Amino acid sequence: MTRTTRVIGVDSSTQSTKAVLVDADDGTVLAQRAAPHPPGTAVDPRRWLDACDAVVGDWRGEAAAVAVAGQQHGMVALDADGLPVHDALLWNDTRSADAATQLVAEMGGAQACADAVGSVLVASFTATKLRWLRDHRPEAAAAVTQVLLPHDYVSWHLTGRRTEPFTDRGDASGTGYFDARTSTWRQDLAASALGHDVALPRIVADGAAAYEDALLVAGGTGDNMGAALGLGLVPGDVVVSIGTSGVASAIAEDPVADGTGAVTGFADATGRYLPMATTMNAAGILDLQARLLGVDHSELARLALAAPPGANGVTLSPYYGGERTPDRPRATGLWAGLRPGTTREDLARAAVEALLCSLADAVDLLASRVGGCGGRLLLVGGAARNPAVRALAPAIFGQSVHVPPPAEYVALGAARQAAWALGGTEAPPLWKPAGTEVLDADPTPFVREAYADLRDRTGAWTRPERTS
Repeated sequence: MTRTTRVIGVDSSTQSTKAVLVDADDGTVLAQRAAPHPPGTAVDPRRWLDACDAVVGDWRGEAAAVAVAGQQHGMVALDADGLPVHDALLWNDTRSADAATQLVAEMGGAQACADAVGSVLVASFTATKLRWLRDHRPEAAAAVTQVLLPHDYVSWHLTGRRTEPFTDRGDASGTGYFDARTSTWRQDLAASALGHDVALPRIVADGAAAYEDALLVAGGTGDNMGAALGLGLVPGDVVVSIGTSGVASAIAEDPVADGTGAVTGFADATGRYLPMATTMNAAGILDLQARLLGVDHSELARLALAAPPGANGVTLSPYYGGERTPDRPRATGLWAGLRPGTTREDLARAAVEALLCSLADAVDLLASRVGGCGGRLLLVGGAARNPAVRALAPAIFGQSVHVPPPAEYVALGAARQAAWALGGTEAPPLWKPAGTEVLDADPTPFVREAYADLRDRTGAWTRPERTS
């Protein structure tokens, strides 16, 4: 590669498509763009293609390669003409909760499920959405001839559909019908979920090109795998990402098959594994609290920092839209400790503490299943820029927190994969990592104790099942 070689990294997320134009030699971001996606947990996936075209645009003439990192698990079910038979059900659509229970039972129970596909299925996984389609939209299910993940669908579009659909082992490991240990599809499990045989995309080897023309298209990967590439994550590190979802993940040399379902045993994008614990409620906790208080995020942070640790006894169980860790797909948010003297500051503080306690639970679960997690704890994502989150994080996590400079790390990881495929090397290029800010604070274990007490006392609280 020459000093003028450029690559494109695309992050097709729940809320938007973001893209970066990057110098392939050193990882310098030369430009970036974004375009929004429709709201909701079930959307027409063709809108993602429009957003991708908007952000990639004329960069096609400037770049040598592109890769897409996309939101995991989403179901893109296509007919024989390559058209969607139904809106794509996204990872955070929980209507398939009962389907997850059925599929796990059919596979012989939780541990058998984890042994087969690396994880215990919950409503997030693609297989459960296929079963929901079979049971609730049988005509649409019967018309399905192939199933793709969001990043597969966008990557295929970037080739002009001049090749068969493709994916990678990282994103495939989140479907519920893929064995990451052998890098093979479990066609039988996909067929069982949908009710008939279905075509699945070919698996592109880590760091390989999927399609080569004027613009090389790499295999792409899932958004969490892309973030690990973008951050240069190494064994021992734990990264906590606070976006639409909350994710604690770590690189592992060996596969994880956690029959409790607390940790999902995904593959990464480099031939290793990326076990993680995921929460459905993350930055949205702060969004809702800001709306309830009628303030912006800056004022929410100021209010939160004006209250003492523990928010004068106010505690929040923030599972507003159901939850994945713990697995409570029909949960609702609950407040405790409200008194006549409770202040706006207390409410703001309790929301930030609840967000961080939920993520600290995820980190603890991950560390209990994966050895060698004694390295850095990195904090990334949009909410990591919130002053209250930054101030309270080391106190809640009980350790130093490393905050890299704000960047589109998923898109940057996709760009690194594109450069890898372009260079044809055995390992990704060694882009110089950005410096990080190290945050410290006195631990506040009593805050987590209060949170855990509310979490455990309200485990049976559910909302009515969603059927449409």
